[in-house]
Amino acid sequence: MLLRSLLRRGAAAVAAAGSGGVPLTARPDPPASLASLLLASRSYAKAKGGAKPASSTSNRGKVRAKDPRGVASADDAAGDFAGGGGVEDDGIDDEFELPTDPLPPTYDPALDVGPGGRPLFAFTDTFGTFHHRDANVYVDFTLDEWKAVLPEGLPAGMMKEFQETRRCAVMVRKSFLDLRDNFRRIVDPAITSNWKDIKRQIVLDGPRSCGKSIALAMLVHWARTEGWLVFYVPQGKDWTHGGFFYRNTYSDFFDTPIQAAKIMQDFMKYNEARLQQLPCQIFEPIPLGEGAGVGMMKGADTVEMPEGSTLYDLIQTGITNTHASVGVLVHLRKELSLVKDVPVLFAIDQYNSWFTFSDFQEPVTVRSCRSIHAKELTLVNAYRSMLHSDMMIGAFSHSTAVGKLRQELPDVPADARVMFPRYSVEEAETVCHYYMRQKIIRRENFSEEKWKKIYYLSNGNGSEMRWLAPFI
Repeated sequence: MLLRSLLRRGAAAVAAAGSGGVPLTARPDPPASLASLLLASRSYAKAKGGAKPASSTSNRGKVRAKDPRGVASADDAAGDFAGGGGVEDDGIDDEFELPTDPLPPTYDPALDVGPGGRPLFAFTDTFGTFHHRDANVYVDFTLDEWKAVLPEGLPAGMMKEFQETRRCAVMVRKSFLDLRDNFRRIVDPAITSNWKDIKRQIVLDGPRSCGKSIALAMLVHWARTEGWLVFYVPQGKDWTHGGFFYRNTYSDFFDTPIQAAKIMQDFMKYNEARLQQLPCQIFEPIPLGEGAGVGMMKGADTVEMPEGSTLYDLIQTGITNTHASVGVLVHLRKELSLVKDVPVLFAIDQYNSWFTFSDFQEPVTVRSCRSIHAKELTLVNAYRSMLHSDMMIGAFSHSTAVGKLRQELPDVPADARVMFPRYSVEEAETVCHYYMRQKIIRRENFSEEKWKKIYYLSNGNGSEMRWLAPFI
C-alpha cells in the first residue's frame, strides 16, 4: 500500500507539472524521485520479509562502497537504479559472480601503480618465479584457474577477499616466499647446502585473519604447478564434524566412511593422471569396516589389491566400496610416504581441529554421552602425526577454533611451529593501493596519513583493513 500510494503521488505530480500546475523549475529531478521510490520499495520489501528488488539480478558483478555513515543517501539509490549494484551485508552473497577475465573491462595500465611507482601487478602463471625483492605485488588469476588447481575448495577468507574486491588476485608476501623456499630447498639439493634451518614439518600459527589459510592455498598452488603430488585438506574440521560414525571393534577407533569417500574424491580431482602412474608398493590386506548405513559385509573381512595396481586403482576401490573407504584411506597414507618419483606434500588447513574434541558423542548410559576426541578417529589418527620424514604443513584456524591449545602438541616436533605475521607497513601500503585500484577506497580521499590510520587501527589485520577501507 505504501509503495502504491507513492507511485500514485509521483504520477500525479508529473501530470500536474505537464498541465502547468507546477512550474518547471520546481519540478523534482527524475533520478532523485526514482531514488526515493526505490528506497521506499526496498524498505517495504524488507518489512515484508527481506525480498530483493527485481532489478538486483541485473546488477551482479558490480560493486559500490558502503556508506560510512550507515545510511543510504538518495544519490546512492539513484546510482543503484542506474546499474551501480550493491554489496550484501551478510557474509558471502550466494548470487555473487566473480569475474572470469583477470583484467576487468575498465582496465587501465596507468592505474596499476603501487607504492613508489612500482607495478602493482605481476602478470605470471606461477608463484615460482618470485624472489624476495619482488614481494608485495599482486598476482592475478581467474576463478576458473584457482578452481582448476585447487578443486578441493578455496579458503573462506580468500573467497571473501575475491568477492569484496571483485578480482581474484592475491598478494605475494615475504612470509609466503619463506615457506615456498623452505620446501623448495628440501627437494632441490643444489640450494640446500647453503641453508641450515630447513623444516620438513611446519605448523603455521599466528593471530586471527593474518593470512595463514591464503598462504597455505598459495603454497599448494605453487607445488602443484611444479609437478608435486599434494594431499590438500582445505577444511580439516570436516574430518571431525558431521557425518556417519561408528566404533570399529577391531581397532577400537571410530570410523567415518562418508568423510573418507569424500576425501578420496577430492584428492582424485587434480591428481588423477599422476596417481595412474604411481604403482602400489604395499600389498597387505586392507581391513573392511562397517559401511555407511549398510552394516558389515558378510563373508569378507579384508580386501587385497592385485599385483600391478596403481594408487588410482587403490582409491577407486575405496570410493566404490563403502566398507573399504576408511581402510583404503589409511592405506593410502602409508603408500604416499613411500613415493619417491615425485615430491609429496601434505597440506592441512584448520589443523588445530585435530587436537580438540570432535562433534561426535558416544552413549555411556541411558542419560549421558561422552564427547569423542579427535585422536580417537581413525582418519585423524592416521594423518595427524608429524613424527616422520614426509613434508607436511598444517595451518591453525582461529576462526573455527574450539579452544586454545597448549604450546607443545602431541605428535608434533617441538620446533615445528612457525608464527605467521600480520601485514607489515610495506604490505599494508600495497594492499591500500590495491583497494584504491579496485575502487573500494575513493581516489580523491586517498592519502598516506589515512591509509596509515587504517593500518594502525587494525594492527595489520587483513580482514579488518578491508572492512575499514571504505571509511577513508
